[in-house]
Amino acid sequence: MTAHKSILEAFVKLGNYIHDHCDNHNIKTNNKYNDLNDVIIRAGQQNGWFTKESVLFSLEQWSKQLTHENLTKWLSKYKQNRTSEPKTVGVIMAGNIPLVGFHDFLCVLLTGNKVLAKLSSNDTVLLPYFANYLIEQEPSLVDKIVFTEGKFENYDAVIATGSNNTGRYFEYYFGRKPSIIRKNRNAVAVLTGKETKNQLRELGEDIFKYFGLGCRNVSKIYVPKAYNFDEFFKAIFGFQKIIYHHKYANNYDYNKAVYLMSEFKILDNGFLILKEDTSLSSPIASLFYEYYDSLPRLREQTNIQKEEIQCIVSEGLFSNEIHFGETQKPRLNDYADGVDTIDFLLQL
Repeated sequence: MTAHKSILEAFVKLGNYIHDHCDNHNIKTNNKYNDLNDVIIRAGQQNGWFTKESVLFSLEQWSKQLTHENLTKWLSKYKQNRTSEPKTVGVIMAGNIPLVGFHDFLCVLLTGNKVLAKLSSNDTVLLPYFANYLIEQEPSLVDKIVFTEGKFENYDAVIATGSNNTGRYFEYYFGRKPSIIRKNRNAVAVLTGKETKNQLRELGEDIFKYFGLGCRNVSKIYVPKAYNFDEFFKAIFGFQKIIYHHKYANNYDYNKAVYLMSEFKILDNGFLILKEDTSLSSPIASLFYEYYDSLPRLREQTNIQKEEIQCIVSEGLFSNEIHFGETQKPRLNDYADGVDTIDFLLQL
């Protein structure tokens, strides 16, 4: 597939702009990025989870992907070029982590379609700013980017991301149109007890980045019987400052109180609660764990639960595994829920 050259180049320019900002955001004399600095501050004021560190991390990951080489290599595997009229694709975005809907936004525009975006009330600042930057680089995009607060009208397809509850609503409401409907998913990690201290520290990144709010955050670990949790706790001790974030601390205190009042057996290091549980989705400041008897049985179990698992972190245990510390560094072809968004859009 060959994307419209000027639109692709606009995203490349955006990537360069973000990269330069991430390199220079602490230089007070640099006025070039004052507007973006203000946007990052406003995003944090709107959503207390969007700390400057979290937003900058998200921006840095996107700057690494929005290069001419990465974009053209990603799109080169798709053979079909658009011959029909551009379609209007409604995109309902989540607001759990900064710019979580940007990949859908990117896919719609690079396939020559028009994006009709409904932003989460928790994330209304960042994407419109970058959309305006793109329009400045490529004025034709002004007719291809629309943000709406009301009901979708005059659309041809929908990409919607939400919870299991909203997912059922989306399926009912948008079921007559071509659609991608995403529900709750979580990442899990499988440990053997032979992991290095550095691997366990990197696992901490997968657990704590974005305060654990992303669908790619590890919310559960599988461990062998008699696993020594002391080594795990020692390795992640460097993340202790997360407890100084008031929203995280409130969740930690609340969940710990609930577990203790319910007389659940928990492990606790002062900023993370470990609880044995068969569920995949753990509350904020908590991490579920489950013992496994054999890896073959665990592979069968995770295969049965594949519709609930976004990704698996391990080392040499699963064919589709992700390395420790890499869950929040997805590449352009790491599609949410394993559904190829570009292919979906090219079939419209």
